[in-house]
Amino acid sequence: MEIKRFTGFQAGSQKYDLLTAISVAGLNGTPGFQCSMMRLIALITARYNWRTDELTVGQKEMARLWSVDERTVKREIKRLTDSSILLQLRPGVRGRVAAYRLNYTEIYRLSEPVWRNVGSDFVSRMETQTPKPTEKVVHVQFGQEKPEAVEHEGQDLQDPWGRALRRLSESEALLFKSWYCDLKFVEIQDQTITLRAPSKFIAQYIQSHHLKPLLGAVQLEFGRIQKVCLLG
Repeated sequence: MEIKRFTGFQAGSQKYDLLTAISVAGLNGTPGFQCSMMRLIALITARYNWRTDELTVGQKEMARLWSVDERTVKREIKRLTDSSILLQLRPGVRGRVAAYRLNYTEIYRLSEPVWRNVGSDFVSRMETQTPKPTEKVVHVQFGQEKPEAVEHEGQDLQDPWGRALRRLSESEALLFKSWYCDLKFVEIQDQTITLRAPSKFIAQYIQSHHLKPLLGAVQLEFGRIQKVCLLG
């Protein structure tokens, strides 16, 4: 199913629905999970950049916002990234603030069992604007260890597309499992590679958020590809 970006028409109501989903998921969890979801909601409402779909907040600012120390911030961010609720886009190194993105697919998966606690109208809205993921989420430790490659059933390493998939599974394990693994090769024409995604939502989301790693892997294996076209 297709999900709309959180900008433009109806973006405000969609953001409220997302925050409601996080809230009810937290309220139906353990006390520790409730606290994590409350802290996440505070970060989203105070500092999430919806235009770039990024959260870039320093640990000192998070500590001040949450009224905790920086060690608690580090533990909390690790819990959120280990559970794949937050995806780390860039690590915080050499004075640069780390960047994170909400993993909408995992938020919907966690909250879906309790949508009905909000009401049938909420269920109806969520079912029409959010995907229902069927794949398992890969939990990645962002550190010195390289994530284990995720094998893709049916990979043919003798053809360029099979090698591109393998390259993505090794370099972008979480994105591969969540977004790239079910892409199918269609054709190459005029320096454009056409791929087919399982749904229109996945095609549009990759096009908007995760195109650069995909294009890079394709260019390494196919040569002078300038554009990726995703069909849903």
